[in-house]
Amino acid sequence: MDLRQLEILRAIAESGSFTAAGARLNVSQSAISRQILLLEEEFKEPLFIRFGRRIQITPTGETLLQLSHRVFADIKDTSESILDTKKKLSGTLRLVGGMTVCLYVFPTLLKEFRRHHPDVDIKVITGGTPRLVRKLRAGAADLGLLTLPIDDASLVTVPVIREELLLVSAAGHKLSNGRAVGPAALVRQPFILFEGGSNTRRVIDEFFVRADIKPRVVAETENVEIIKSMVASGLGVSIVPYQAVAREIRGGSLSVARIEGQTLVRETGWVHLRADRVPRMVREMMDTLTRILPRLKLAPPGGHRRPNAAEPESVAAD
Repeated sequence: MDLRQLEILRAIAESGSFTAAGARLNVSQSAISRQILLLEEEFKEPLFIRFGRRIQITPTGETLLQLSHRVFADIKDTSESILDTKKKLSGTLRLVGGMTVCLYVFPTLLKEFRRHHPDVDIKVITGGTPRLVRKLRAGAADLGLLTLPIDDASLVTVPVIREELLLVSAAGHKLSNGRAVGPAALVRQPFILFEGGSNTRRVIDEFFVRADIKPRVVAETENVEIIKSMVASGLGVSIVPYQAVAREIRGGSLSVARIEGQTLVRETGWVHLRADRVPRMVREMMDTLTRILPRLKLAPPGGHRRPNAAEPESVAAD
């Protein structure tokens, strides 16, 4: 069996006759018949049953027909992929992400991407996760970096960033002493939190339930810059990822601490439409993030402590 025979088999099945298949492939009917005969001798089974001028494919013929579809599809995809890698990337990539990602991941990511692909225009869209998921599902965006999990059968998710959520307070606050804070110390503290409905907020709310804390929430916003400003001014404390406050920690205006006996973790990942072939532009952006991950400030100096098996862990997945 060879590719030419599979091509002939497919032409017969699609055109409905040996004569039409020969015309399509520009070969004689006798040559078509000869190749099918060779296949039938090889598999010791008829591939077509003739009813006068009509033909019907047999189960063995159908099996080989499906094989031909897979083989030629693989050849086409491989050829396109090889040619694609030789082309200079150009066009527009529509990228979506939440507020924290846009502020603290995208600047470094897009600078690195443009260094390698200067002819690609990147359009960034931010907002709440439900809105961004709708854009991805509708094809109005090409790629998203969102808090996981995303529960949508039409989308593929690829986890890429895992970071701990930490208690943040103003410098000089009674909880900013550099030590882990016990859950009991959070009772009656005023909290400034991410808006309800986000996966990050869900992890925080699950912690409150586990710790039997009824939080006193004085402000809610999706804007992490507003959260930081309010915390720095002494209006309350918050729970945020370290990368969002790394600059303020170095500057001395904010302080972070782990919550004793708890490890709150959120996971962020790539999200794109499910397809047989992921566009090269999307693959290149995903690979770029993998390269720059060590540059991102995802944990306090000294490294990210792995969750201890004895400690409860709550994971935010968008």
